[in-house]
Amino acid sequence: MPHLTTPDGTKLYYEEVGTGSPVIFVHEYAGDYRTWEPQLRYFSRSYRCVTYSQRGYPPSDVPTDPAKYGQDIARNDVIALMDGLGIDKAHVVGHSMGASTALHVGIHFPDRCLSVTAASCGYGSSPDPAFVEQGRAASRETAKMFETVDWPEAAARYADGATRQTHKNKDPRGFAEFARMLADHSPIGHALTMRELQAKRPMLWEMKPQLEKFTPPLLIIVGDEDDWCLDPSIFLKRTVPTAGLLVLPRAGHTITSEEPAAFNAALAELFPAAESGRWMSHRPAV
Repeated sequence: MPHLTTPDGTKLYYEEVGTGSPVIFVHEYAGDYRTWEPQLRYFSRSYRCVTYSQRGYPPSDVPTDPAKYGQDIARNDVIALMDGLGIDKAHVVGHSMGASTALHVGIHFPDRCLSVTAASCGYGSSPDPAFVEQGRAASRETAKMFETVDWPEAAARYADGATRQTHKNKDPRGFAEFARMLADHSPIGHALTMRELQAKRPMLWEMKPQLEKFTPPLLIIVGDEDDWCLDPSIFLKRTVPTAGLLVLPRAGHTITSEEPAAFNAALAELFPAAESGRWMSHRPAV
C-alpha cells in the first residue's frame, strides 16, 4: 500500500490515477480517501488525481499524541503530499473539514495552487463569538462521544446528521455506502481530530484579513439544505476577490457523492479556466 512520510514521521496513505495537471482531493471529517471515488473516475481521464487519508484515518497512521493534530498540521500535510509526489502546483479540492484545509493551503502557499475549491465549508463559523463558542463546545462533546460510546453506534449516530438527510432520502444506497466507510474509521483518530482540529481551528470571520488577500482562483460549492455552511459560503464569496459561488438546490452536506454530476461539472469548468488565466475574465481590466 502506498504511503509517504510527513516531516513529523506520520505516514499518510494515498492513491493516484491518471495523467495531466495534478488535482489533490482533501476529504471531509466523516470521509477518507474513498470519498472521492466519483471524482477520480471522472477526472482521471484528463488529470493526475491524488486522494489520501488524513492523519487519524486508516490506512494512514493514527497518532495518539494530540500535538500531532491541528489545522496547520493538516495544511502542511497537503504540502508534504505534494512534495513527496513531486507536484509543484495542483488544483486543491477540499470538502468540509478538507475545504478549510484547502483554504489554508491557498492562503499560505498560493504559488502551489492552480486553483482551490471549498465545498461545504464553514461549519461553526459566524461573526457572533457566542455562536462560535457554542459550535466549539459541540465539537468537544462530539469528541467525547467518540471516546465513550461504542464505536459502531457513535459512527452511525454521526453519519445520520441533520445536514445529511437529503443524501439519505434521495440516494439510500449512496448514503449506506458513506455510512459503511465512516464505520471503518478509528474512534481515536476521530476524537483527536475533532478536539484538536475542528474545535480549535480559526473560523472564517477571524480569517477575513487573509481571505481578502486570497489570490488563487476559488470555487465555493454548497448545498442549499446545508444550514451550517450556507451563510459562511456566502461570506466567502463576498470576501475573497477570486471567488465564485455555486449553490446546489435541494442538496445537503455530502455533496461530493450526493450530487456528483453537478459537482464534477463545476470542477470541469474551473480547472481549464484557472489554468488558462480566464477564471477572472468576466471582470473588466482596471
